Amino acid sequence: MPFQSPKTFQDEQLILPEIKKQLDHFAAYQKEQFLLREPIADLVHGRSYYMDELLQRLWSFYHFDRIEEIALVAVGGYGRGELHPLSDIDILVVSQHALPEELARKISEFITFLWDLRLEVGHAVRTVTQCAEIGSEDLTVATNLQEARLLCGCADTFHHLKMVILSESFWPSETFYRAKIQEQKERHGRYHDTTYNLEPDIKNTPGGLRDIHTLGWVARRHFGATSLYEMSRFGFLTDAEYRELLECQDFLWRVRFALHLELKRYDNRLTFAHQAQVAEHLGFTGEANRPVEMMMKEFYRTLRRVVELNRMLLMLFNQAILNNGEEDEPQVIDEDFQQRGNLIEARKPALFQARPETILDMFLHMANDSSIEGVAPTTMRQLRTARRRLNLFLHSIPEAREKFMELVRHPNALQNAFPQMHELGVLATYLPQWSHIVGQMQFDLFHVYTVDEHSVRLLKHINKFNDPNNYEKHPICCEIYPRTQKKELLTLAAIFHDIGKGRGGDHSEIGAIEAYDFCLEHGLSKPEARLVSWLVQNHLLMSVTAQRRDIYDPEVIITFAKTVRDEEYLDALVCLTVADICATNPELWNSWKRTLLAELYYSTQRALRRGLENPVDVRERIRHNQQMASALLRKEGFSPQQIDMLWLRFKADYFLRHTHKQIAWHCGQLLRLEDPTQTLVLISKKPTRGGTEIFVYTKDQPALFASVVAELDRRNLNVHDAQIMTSKDGYVLDTFMVLDQNGAAIDEQSHPALIGQLEKVLQHTDSHKGKTRRIPRNLKHFKVATQVDFLPTRSRKRTLIELVALDTPGLLATIGATFADLNLDLHGAKITTIGERAEDLFILTSTNGGRLNQEEEEQLRQSLIDNISELAPN
Repeated sequence: MPFQSPKTFQDEQLILPEIKKQLDHFAAYQKEQFLLREPIADLVHGRSYYMDELLQRLWSFYHFDRIEEIALVAVGGYGRGELHPLSDIDILVVSQHALPEELARKISEFITFLWDLRLEVGHAVRTVTQCAEIGSEDLTVATNLQEARLLCGCADTFHHLKMVILSESFWPSETFYRAKIQEQKERHGRYHDTTYNLEPDIKNTPGGLRDIHTLGWVARRHFGATSLYEMSRFGFLTDAEYRELLECQDFLWRVRFALHLELKRYDNRLTFAHQAQVAEHLGFTGEANRPVEMMMKEFYRTLRRVVELNRMLLMLFNQAILNNGEEDEPQVIDEDFQQRGNLIEARKPALFQARPETILDMFLHMANDSSIEGVAPTTMRQLRTARRRLNLFLHSIPEAREKFMELVRHPNALQNAFPQMHELGVLATYLPQWSHIVGQMQFDLFHVYTVDEHSVRLLKHINKFNDPNNYEKHPICCEIYPRTQKKELLTLAAIFHDIGKGRGGDHSEIGAIEAYDFCLEHGLSKPEARLVSWLVQNHLLMSVTAQRRDIYDPEVIITFAKTVRDEEYLDALVCLTVADICATNPELWNSWKRTLLAELYYSTQRALRRGLENPVDVRERIRHNQQMASALLRKEGFSPQQIDMLWLRFKADYFLRHTHKQIAWHCGQLLRLEDPTQTLVLISKKPTRGGTEIFVYTKDQPALFASVVAELDRRNLNVHDAQIMTSKDGYVLDTFMVLDQNGAAIDEQSHPALIGQLEKVLQHTDSHKGKTRRIPRNLKHFKVATQVDFLPTRSRKRTLIELVALDTPGLLATIGATFADLNLDLHGAKITTIGERAEDLFILTSTNGGRLNQEEEEQLRQSLIDNISELAPN
């Protein structure tokens, strides 16, 4: 699309409608060129050049060119000549003396005109002296001034400004360096010191464009280098590093440019709302979310490369600027390595290329000595070169395999070595499968980290089980792990558990095969290899069973125990499961999950010790619960006759599926009712299994479950478990396990209001049709196809249904209402939310009290899919 150069604009064209039209033509041209894969640097610099011409033309139109001593200066990113479609255009009008009132008013008109053009203009009008004063006190202003570039006006004034900026007294390079390092540290902290945010900020996240800018700012202040190219000429960047930084910058620029094409207002966050469109603009193709995952994989890999280069170069700058090139005296470790300060350093310039296995020796030294906190920059550079020149993976070198297994067995390696091995690309250099998962992200709200970052965090969490201070948070694992004889087997399972992701097929099966082969290649016995392989294949089994199955059903425990087979496997699996949950998302682990896994662990342990051929006696468990509950009730003053009369109304299932303490609590309150037909709502004052228990007793009625869960949903409370029971005389005895939005028990102060509202709802059970919460912003960008599966079970009395759907507000109420409409009886529910996905289990019976037949199943499936589809965001 043609556009006109601003320097050719006639005076009559310099009106708002005409310039806006020309700006639109230029924006359309740039978008067209971007989609035609024009080099991004040409577009970014081209936009800056276009704005130069427009501002210069308007400067002369306002006759500022006739006024001595004032200059128009580009600063910040615009000063570097870098503009994206929505970038701020930062300008400075600078003079040698204070401006007369008339001229100040005229400049104000000029800037207002720029705003009226809908340009994002950041401006300042200052004298050279004011620039010096404000810049001396404000790091941001000082940084912007570093990149000052004269657009038009008085060259002499600009020269005076540059002399101020370049003077040694204006932010001495040591002061400037320390300030920029602190600024970067604080900025990284705002993004949790990780490159792996779900909706990353292209500019400010660790590894983003700001990290490249920081290198440029420091180099410019100390060395006078005005570009990455000039940095390479000063010898602080090798030619290869210069090309790599340029490549990283180009990719980040392309992502940012594509994002700005989609936005109406300036922003640098790559949100879910725009990731798919940005991926399309960048040419990523594939089915479903594949384009986004491919784009984000390249994006995170780019961030990692920038972080590595940023860290290495800033350490070199630190030595040059703060130490004046002088180095600490090295302490010799062995013939290959020495320690300088808190960094390890190779003693020979081509050590890693001559003997690649010595790369692993370096990390063994780090595991042996916690005073070594990192790798010296020159050694980091040598490692980067060796990594790129290796024509094989390290695991194929026998000596390297021995050293790797030494690391796997080392007690300090999980904390002191493996994270650094990952950050410096050594795990990907050792293991080809690891290189596939670097930067591998999944387009969902559940996985906060890339697969590689998650796996390293999992190793760190396993290491925490050695610390007695974590006993309260992880009692089982802190008891099991320290006494585990072969901890290396769990470490290897952690490394391989997700290594098959992103390659199609079941990642657990892929990883299990590769883990087995790896173990044999590294000298482990076949039984050891089988255990590692089994853990990888079944690493999701325990969390799925605990959260999405009825673990109070003896049949479920027996099935799980048969898969686990023995206590060694059970112990290893619970440690891997807990670490996996904690490393997936910092907000996932809570006391509710801890309780569920503990109950599953101990139930399975008892089953294994009892022998799987000796299943639990259900009648004995019922008698035990009744005896214990009766004793508690008698202590409260109730007679055995009162207790027996009440219990005659209850079915055996009630005593099987509740603890004796729950039974005593419910029944004590029921026995105190003056009228046994009166509705009763109880809320536990102390957390039960990590959550809050809500007990509902009332006359059974249609849609009761839907009404209760709808009210809880409106109050931002999450139902995680429900036991739905009916007495012999038609009263419900429903128990809901509820957590707040933070995964904690409900605040006790809110109990009375909640009880009152639930009692009101129970009088009008059509209230589930009322208003629900608004759909969260993030959910609007996800699609989860509703799946309804009927699980196999030996019981002929009940139907188990597993449902997967988008976790929209009102989902549970809609499901409950569907059951009511079809006259189905709900007996229990396990509610699991995994990011944007709800994965729920329901226990049902048909109107005649038995399992659903095939026709009823199909009718239910279609009704659920139809009703849930109405909840989906537009």
